[in-house]
Amino acid sequence: MPKIKKTKFYGVFRLNGKLSTINLVRGESVYGEELAEERNVEYRIWDFWRSKPAAAIKSGLKGLPLEKGMSILYLGIANGTTSSHFSDIIGKEGLIYGVEVSERPFRELLPTAEKRGNIVPILASARTPEDYENIVLSKVDLVYEDVASDDQIQILIRNCDKFLKPKGHAIIAIKSQSIDVTRQPKEIYEQCLVELEKHFDILDKVELDPYEKHHLFVVMRMKR
Repeated sequence: MPKIKKTKFYGVFRLNGKLSTINLVRGESVYGEELAEERNVEYRIWDFWRSKPAAAIKSGLKGLPLEKGMSILYLGIANGTTSSHFSDIIGKEGLIYGVEVSERPFRELLPTAEKRGNIVPILASARTPEDYENIVLSKVDLVYEDVASDDQIQILIRNCDKFLKPKGHAIIAIKSQSIDVTRQPKEIYEQCLVELEKHFDILDKVELDPYEKHHLFVVMRMKR
């Protein structure tokens, strides 16, 4: 029989020791993840080898600013693996604006978004937030960025300036190899943090090795 335990993270549970979220769409697996039922509630295993926030929790992250009813701007949503767990956590009352520039993962995201009802897919480049400002009509609680680009810090700042609520939260998965493959990851992390600290208070940060190599996961709050 499955054993469910609450974690300190809202909407995140341990199911037989594995991270999980309550499935918003009963019976539906998004990326082949395991489903399990306990007391008429269906849970989805949150695979820390496939999703950076899960890897961050596994790596000792202290807090994740996700709650029921939140609005999220997700930059680099891809085919919806991680965002589907965000969707579980924020529930029907919440909303995710998911920006993706590549057409193939965007097409794969569409059925998941349609079934869940709280994900708005946006085919656009996160570099040009003005292209979707007529879709994201109100300020969001959280901007989450997972974009493979050498200017990913600037991309996050630009979107937060336009869309994030005052004192809202931001999360970024810094991809050192996308920024400069010739330099040591820790050197790149330090440089990125210096730039981020001009705009944000750093709340927590963890390296994601071995689950995601050469990545730093950073949780922040906007200073203004």
